[in-house]
Amino acid sequence: MQIYGPTHLHGAQPLNAPHGVRNSQPAARAERASMSDSVEISDAGRLAEQMSQIPDIRQSRVNEIRAQIAAGAYETDAKMSVALDRLLDEIG
Repeated sequence: MQIYGPTHLHGAQPLNAPHGVRNSQPAARAERASMSDSVEISDAGRLAEQMSQIPDIRQSRVNEIRAQIAAGAYETDAKMSVALDRLLDEIG
């Protein structure tokens, strides 16, 4: 849009000039037409995809821990110490 003074407003103007542009290189168009896009996925990308496929809950591990808790063998001093250290590290 162009503004010429407070009362003269003109609408949107075309982006191209009013005359046509001549292309002197037709071979460049043919070369561009034969080009294609390609995608290469990195090893990190593949690993991220594999990690997204792993379920958040490992039911076999949950069942194993439930059995240990039921048997009274899960809460050992060593495990409690490790859990406390991890909690303190996370809290900061």
